[in-house]
Amino acid sequence: MFSKFAYSIFEQSIKDYHVYDSVDQPINNPYPNEKIEHLLYFKNWIDTVQWHFEDIIRDPNIAPVAALTLKRKIDASNQERTDMVEYIDSYFLQKYAHITVKPSAKINSESPAWTIDRLSILALKIYHMNEEVNRAEASQEHRDKCQVKLNVLLEQRTDLSTAIDDLLTDIENGDKFMKVYKQMKMYNDDDLNPILYQKKK
Repeated sequence: MFSKFAYSIFEQSIKDYHVYDSVDQPINNPYPNEKIEHLLYFKNWIDTVQWHFEDIIRDPNIAPVAALTLKRKIDASNQERTDMVEYIDSYFLQKYAHITVKPSAKINSESPAWTIDRLSILALKIYHMNEEVNRAEASQEHRDKCQVKLNVLLEQRTDLSTAIDDLLTDIENGDKFMKVYKQMKMYNDDDLNPILYQKKK
């Protein structure tokens, strides 16, 4: 099943990141550029770095200039994440281009890549919640509460994985069809963000 395959790559990316656990470390993608594994690993690496950006920026003692610099990095990371999702959807569009869509076929509310995006984020939640469950210096009450949350996340992983695999099966069978909309983010565009384009006058 594709969800299990993708999740294993997400776990590898997260594990590789935490060898050094630094937002400044370069990615060392082990997969060839032309493979879907490369896109999945890259996608999760972006998510993992951004996860830690979000931790750092919530430091109440962070200097304002450092926070602004980090906010710019988060904005760039968000754009890169969106771009990577669209690359993954392009892979699926090409993979299923030969499928004859049934007249009764319906569109899904999310494209395959956006469901996989959710699985990538979920892998990070599970990894870090598991860390809290096993944090030796934390109280037993804290660990117990985190275990309850971890159980919910694991159940969510099962449900989301099933939904992803069902969606891909439906597309393969012609029961659903893909229709991908570009995100068209406006706040990063010099011609669409009024704060930016007014400064160009």
